[in-house]
Amino acid sequence: MTMQTAVGAADIPRSLPESSIGAWWSQAMILTGRQLAVAFRDPATLIQVLIFPILTMVMFKVVLGDIIGRATGQDSAYGTVPLVVLTSAMFGSVVAATRLNLERKTGLLSRLYVLPINRAADFTSRVLGESVRALLTTIVLIACGFAIGFRFTQGAGPAIGLFAVAVAYASAFAMLALALAVNASPGAPLVPYLGMLASLMMFFNSGFSPVGAYPGWLQPIVANQPMTPAIDLMRALAAGGPILGNLVKVVVWTVVVISLTTYPALRGYRKAAVGS
Repeated sequence: MTMQTAVGAADIPRSLPESSIGAWWSQAMILTGRQLAVAFRDPATLIQVLIFPILTMVMFKVVLGDIIGRATGQDSAYGTVPLVVLTSAMFGSVVAATRLNLERKTGLLSRLYVLPINRAADFTSRVLGESVRALLTTIVLIACGFAIGFRFTQGAGPAIGLFAVAVAYASAFAMLALALAVNASPGAPLVPYLGMLASLMMFFNSGFSPVGAYPGWLQPIVANQPMTPAIDLMRALAAGGPILGNLVKVVVWTVVVISLTTYPALRGYRKAAVGS
């Protein structure tokens, strides 16, 4: 399969100069299709990004729904659905980082890198692939959320904004995961570390439980970790509430993570591809 992928990549259009923006974009689009095809043909990926989040959504609703509803005065679905959407994005990025490490070990990364295509096209396709996958899985998860009481009550604009928040969060986390993947040694326990990070964030945020329910010393951490403002913003976009403060936090977290990981990711990708 890897040989066929490398051979197929050789057919990418190269009429534009290799280093041009046009070549980068057109080739990245083709390779993004490859990333999506690989992801959605893998049962393990579908379990991580769809089945597991859906089951988590139902479990939280059944077990914690009444408790959270009484504490917040709002249907728990407005916290649970954003929580599982962001969790799906994180675990999907863990799978993508694992796949990148596997392709690095098998030599496929090196084969793609020596082809006469734009040097940034493949890495760009991996981030774009995660963004598109996050959008598609968010649509499915939101649809499932309607079964437990989630609704859009603020109109079309805020609803679109909710999907934009999910994609922005997914893109930032994907950059972090991929940067770690290309800079870690091939045998590094990447999955346990990233999985542990995702799990900690999943259980310490405002979607799992109101911030005020956590111990006092933990509340500032919970309130300001990346998931909490994203969940609160998605909740406000769906059901109403203050937006500006959480929007600023989401934008700041997204810009900071992407800014800090872009150079290490591109540099690490080159080193991983050339084997140095």
